Amino acid sequence: MFPKPSPHHLERLILTSLDGHKAEDIVSIALTGKSAFADRMVVASGTSQRHVASLASHVVEMLKKAGYHDVPVEGEEACDWVLVDAGNIIVHIFRPEARLYYNLEKMWSVTLPQLEAAY
Repeated sequence: MFPKPSPHHLERLILTSLDGHKAEDIVSIALTGKSAFADRMVVASGTSQRHVASLASHVVEMLKKAGYHDVPVEGEEACDWVLVDAGNIIVHIFRPEARLYYNLEKMWSVTLPQLEAAY
């Protein structure tokens, strides 16, 4: 069994998986000093409920291949907003309408200049 990747490498794996499966508007937000539950949050959009479900499934598969076996996932029933808990990184995958409604970027006081694009 391989050791789990470093937090930076894990973030790259998540971003690459999302990008490779055509997620839209991918951002990674630093939570260090703002949250005790995670160091980073990755937010992305899928084009439909089916696409959101597929993106979440691909992220979970990648995490399992990277050594994370019990990966908590929430929201798979409706697939408007799916949360994947990768330990130090929380992944939120939304349909565009749900992302606008919940606006996590604003909730975490992230303004556009502070958003860190995936690439």
